[in-house]
Amino acid sequence: MLNTKTRIAGGLFILFLFCQGLCYARITMPKVFGNDMVLQRGIKIPVWGNSDPGAHIIAELGTVRATTKADTEGKWMVRFPKFKAGGPYTLKIYEKGKPTEGLELKGILIGDVWVASGQSNMEWQVQQSADAENEIANADFSNIRFLPVVHNKKLTPQTDISSGKWQVCDSANVKEFSAVAYFFARKIHRDHNVPVGIIQSTWGGTPVESWTSREMLLSSPISRQAVLANDTLRDPYDFVQDSLNVIRFWDIVLNPQDKADKIVPSTEYDDSGWTETEMPRLIKDFGIGPYEGVMWLRKRVLLPERFEGKDLVVNVGHPEFNYSLYFNGEEICKAVWNSNPTHRYTIPAHLVKKGENVVSIRLAMIWNGGGIYPPADSLYITDGSSKISLAGKWLYQKDIEPALPRIMDYHYRPAVLFNAMINPVIPYGIKGFIWYQGEANAPEAYHYRKLFPMLITDWRECWGQGNLPFLYVQLANFKKRKDTPSESDWAELREAQTLTLSQPNTGMACIIDIGEADNIHPTNKQEVGRRLALIADKMVYGRNDRIASGPVYKSAKTEGNRVRISFTNTGSGLSAKDGRQVTGFAIAGNDRKFHWAKAVIEGNEVVVYSDKVVSPEAVRYAWADNPECNLVNSEGLPAVPFRTDDWKGITRK
Repeated sequence: MLNTKTRIAGGLFILFLFCQGLCYARITMPKVFGNDMVLQRGIKIPVWGNSDPGAHIIAELGTVRATTKADTEGKWMVRFPKFKAGGPYTLKIYEKGKPTEGLELKGILIGDVWVASGQSNMEWQVQQSADAENEIANADFSNIRFLPVVHNKKLTPQTDISSGKWQVCDSANVKEFSAVAYFFARKIHRDHNVPVGIIQSTWGGTPVESWTSREMLLSSPISRQAVLANDTLRDPYDFVQDSLNVIRFWDIVLNPQDKADKIVPSTEYDDSGWTETEMPRLIKDFGIGPYEGVMWLRKRVLLPERFEGKDLVVNVGHPEFNYSLYFNGEEICKAVWNSNPTHRYTIPAHLVKKGENVVSIRLAMIWNGGGIYPPADSLYITDGSSKISLAGKWLYQKDIEPALPRIMDYHYRPAVLFNAMINPVIPYGIKGFIWYQGEANAPEAYHYRKLFPMLITDWRECWGQGNLPFLYVQLANFKKRKDTPSESDWAELREAQTLTLSQPNTGMACIIDIGEADNIHPTNKQEVGRRLALIADKMVYGRNDRIASGPVYKSAKTEGNRVRISFTNTGSGLSAKDGRQVTGFAIAGNDRKFHWAKAVIEGNEVVVYSDKVVSPEAVRYAWADNPECNLVNSEGLPAVPFRTDDWKGITRK
């Protein structure tokens, strides 16, 4: 048995070893650095991290060495000299004299790194896009790498992202990558034979203010008060509580409570007390708020004898995401927001009965949207040769399940996403930015004229690489098409985006021709990525002989009752995309009442007129949420929406 002195001596020795372990602080690096990353070619490459204060740090990228000394807080940074595209390389970071105790990152490529950011249309995944199955199967590009930054929000700037690691682009990984960023990267990689890295920092539904720094937002009266309001939040308490509400929110949205999915869709369920309604119908028409829970719809439909024993197809038009469809009590589909629903589903033959069958739909009421969209003839069941309509009388019941907890949407707050999802990756060496955002700012489109350039300036100043290329997507056409010329906040937001081209080294991809009236997330992300890459080819990669965008308004000249419009970016000439008469123009006199106009192409100009306007004062083109417009250049790229007037819009306070 050990005596007291021996036990004390042993304890002191263990304590000494423990303290020695505490005194040694291993070298660490933020998560933006990792295996399989892409580092930016053609610049002095910044690499940074933490260690013991005063430690002599040695960094080796391939055979190139850089050294530095950590400051009093243990922070250090080295800058490697310029590299050409290539690889793979290994990066080793260690303290002088301790080469075996450092870090080693492998599989590194040197190429072009782009930051892809914005809201849901930039976040929209490859698996949710058109031709997804084929795209995923053929996504074998080992020289394309993605770093998806996980959602996070903070009231103060962070030095590291909460989660995320570099991933090689292949069929296993690509499905969850940003579709726009992937198709952009693929074209750049193919056209220029260079590795491409994408730092994807996106969050659906977020305004531009969330992505801008506090300091920049405080510089403008437009955003100053909203920034100061953040000071009332008690981070992390408020954010944590909201996160718990989010978990509960989505649990109710995605998962029926109390076995409702087993009870309500049943053919034996008693729905005699439910309310009758006509379908198709939107949720807002039911008088149901965004947090009031879940609504069930039921319809008893008679099927002919010839349908019995066959696999059938049911088409439910275009419900809002977050719905489940049941047939005779069995779930046919669960179409959540990220599942790319087709709204056409197979009903297995064993569920089909002769005579009465029951179709049930569970809809979650969120964000004030959704329902069963018209037209009525998009609701039916078919055996391939004939259809049975599902339009007409249905039964509905609301508030069967718990009310959805109210979410505070703190990720909408100014600067919180910049703090958590942008600041931590600064000053990683990059080639430029690609951006797709604006939907969330449409109600305040006039302010976007200031806010969007502020973000561009902010990011460039933070990165310290000069006027880095900033390429962005103009909002697509969306919402119901209107029969007469009218005001539009989406048109005003597009105008703000066009005006931002006055900022140096910016480029805009117009997609006014590939949106979808009933889908804020149009699926043709291939063309969006291609158009961004066309701009990069011309503006960044030196292919100056190319036409990279559609016709852009240059000037207007009044000639009697006609107005002659001139354009830039016409290529070898203007035309109507579909070969018909040019559409999309409206004209007004001094009464400021717009009428649809006739438009005639004359070379690189368009002459616009209307018999209803004798003395024209203004011309507008594609000025609507979802305009019918078809003017293109010789490359088939659409003309950018514009107006010749500066009359006060609906978002200008």
